[in-house]
Amino acid sequence: MTGRCGAEPPAWLVTGAGGMLGRDLVAVLSARHPGRVTAATRAQLDLTDPAAVRSAVTGHQIVVNAAGWTDVDGAERHEAAATEVNGAGPANLAAACAQTGARLLHVSTDYVFAGDADRPYPEDAPTAPVNAYGRSKLAGELAVARLLPRTGYLVRTAWLYGAHGPNFVSTMLRLAADRTHLDVVDDQLGQPTWSYALAERLAELGAAALRNAAPAGVYHGTASGRTSWYGLAREVFARTGLDPERIRRTGSDRFPRPARRPGYSVLGHDGWSRAGLAPMAHWRTMLAEALRPDGTLADTRRSAAPAQPSPATNPDDDRLRTSPR
Repeated sequence: MTGRCGAEPPAWLVTGAGGMLGRDLVAVLSARHPGRVTAATRAQLDLTDPAAVRSAVTGHQIVVNAAGWTDVDGAERHEAAATEVNGAGPANLAAACAQTGARLLHVSTDYVFAGDADRPYPEDAPTAPVNAYGRSKLAGELAVARLLPRTGYLVRTAWLYGAHGPNFVSTMLRLAADRTHLDVVDDQLGQPTWSYALAERLAELGAAALRNAAPAGVYHGTASGRTSWYGLAREVFARTGLDPERIRRTGSDRFPRPARRPGYSVLGHDGWSRAGLAPMAHWRTMLAEALRPDGTLADTRRSAAPAQPSPATNPDDDRLRTSPR
């Protein structure tokens, strides 16, 4: 597609472009493919409208879907609405891509698993979501796999943090400004992942897909290594000049929620070798690069050095202090 003499370079469509990952995606892709990226926010494109989706996809060779219902507890109360967004929405995108021949990179979640494993979930592990949010995301995965068996890419991620939305890392730093101690759960394990690093990986995977160098299927877009929310909070404090002893461990039973959370969200990364890519960096390496000297999160790659944090601007969100998405 890019090798023909005089042919235009591929055009990219990013859905969910106003979200934390979506904004990083637009920045990364626009730098790599100037003038060839269309950014569609939720207000601009309703994924549950098949006609609107077909119109948006037309003229693009690759679509990256970063849109979705992300309110985990809200999905428990409104499962049908969540499934319309997370299930029917990706199905509409996949159908439109099937019609036009575009490739689709669809961002999914660790919540499609039961969270009761004791070793990293491989890409082909059986799915068994334990809450409505996970079921709604699995519906989207199944639709993409069915409609785009050769040109659909499912990228599961987890524990995202970044510069453009409420997240655990920025919330910990903000709460540190007015609380002596913070109680954080230590019985949930996962892989904290910088949204900007994931955006870069999605750009690399998309480019490989366009070259027919990456087979369709499931990929796990999370950092290497593993930790708990308690371990992540201590690392955030240590890297920003705060006393990690201010973080106190507690259990998930202290914070009952409408939706059950998986206790184990560690994903395996063997699939990247299929695309000629190494696994993503260790979560500590990502965090060191993501944190600016002033304690805020970077929206591009830059060096970071320990410093006192300044209060973040994200609103307080009780779920982010304990067991966030």
